[in-house]
Amino acid sequence: MSTATASATVPAERAVTFTAREQAELIPCEPDAGPLGDQQVEGRTLVSLISSGTELSWGYAPPTKVDRPYPQLSGYAAIFEVAKVGSAVTGLKPGDVAFCSGNHRSWQRHDAVNVVRVPDGLAPERAVFCRLMGIGMAALTTTTARAPALVAVSGLGLVGHLAAKVFHACGYQVIACDPVASRRAPLQQAGMRTEASAPLTDASVVGKVDLVLDCSGHERSVLDACNLVRQRGEVVLAGTPWSKKTDISAFEIMHAVFHKFVVLRSGWEWEVPTHETAFRTNSHLGNYAAAMRWIADGRVNVDGLANLVPPEKAQQAYQDLMHQRTATLSTIFDWRV
Repeated sequence: MSTATASATVPAERAVTFTAREQAELIPCEPDAGPLGDQQVEGRTLVSLISSGTELSWGYAPPTKVDRPYPQLSGYAAIFEVAKVGSAVTGLKPGDVAFCSGNHRSWQRHDAVNVVRVPDGLAPERAVFCRLMGIGMAALTTTTARAPALVAVSGLGLVGHLAAKVFHACGYQVIACDPVASRRAPLQQAGMRTEASAPLTDASVVGKVDLVLDCSGHERSVLDACNLVRQRGEVVLAGTPWSKKTDISAFEIMHAVFHKFVVLRSGWEWEVPTHETAFRTNSHLGNYAAAMRWIADGRVNVDGLANLVPPEKAQQAYQDLMHQRTATLSTIFDWRV
C-alpha cells in the first residue's frame, strides 16, 4: 500500500474528553490503529464545532437518572487539512481541506467516501456549520411541504436557528418561535417573522401552516404545533426530549393529532441515507456539500453563531454554554492555535 502525503510527521494526538460528569479535559488519546487504509484519508484538525444541545445533555451533563460511562469522546463536526491519502483515494489530495463527522480531537482519520471537500476560500470556522445545517436539511429533504409553503420552526438554538435559515433560503415563509428574545432577533433581522411561541391566536396562520419543525424537545411546543398546522400538516420532532418539562398528557396530543389529521413524525435525521442510493438522490453528504456552498455564496449566514476557543479551555467552554454565559449559540474549538 502506498500513500500520498503532505507531512511525514504525525503529532501526538489529543482529544477533548468527558472524564466525569461536568468535567471536560484535553488529554492524550489513542491514535487510530494500523496503517492508513487504501480508501482512507487523515490529517490535522483545524476546527471542531460543539453541538450544544446534544453534547451537554448526552455526555457532559446528562439527566441525573442517566448513568453515562466515562471517559468518553464527544463531537461530530470537524474540519481538517488532509495530510495523507490512501492509494485508492480519488478526489482528495494532501493539502485539501475537508469536512468530517469527527470528534473533538487533534487528528482525524476517515474513509474518504465519508468526507466532503470544503470549497476553496471558505474559512473552516464557517464551513463546519454544514453539519448542524444538515439536521434541518434532512427535514427539508423528507417533508411534503413545498415552497412557498408556510413553515414554523420552534426552538431557536443552533439547530433551530440554522433550520429556519435553510427553509427561508429555499423560499418558504418561515415563522421562527422561541421565548428568548435574543434568539429571535437575528432571524427577524434576516427577514423572518418571529414569535415567542406558536401564534395560536392569529387566524391568518392557524390551520394554514404546512410544517412545524420542533427543535425544542418541549411537550408544550409539540402540542402547540399540532394545533397550528393545517389538516394533514406535518409536525416533525427534530429536538430531543431530554427530560419531562410539563404535565401535558398524551391525550391532549392524541386529540389534536386525530381531529386535525396531523402527520406527527420523528425528525430522525438518518432517515436520509449517508450516500446517494438508487432511485433516491438526496443524501447527508450531498446536503453537507450543499450547505457549504450556501454558506460560501452568502445564501445562509453563519457569522456570529459561535465563539472560537482553544481546546485547552474545553471545561470553561462547556460550563459557559451550560450556564448560558456566552453571547453565541455555540462554541468552536480552534485547533490551529
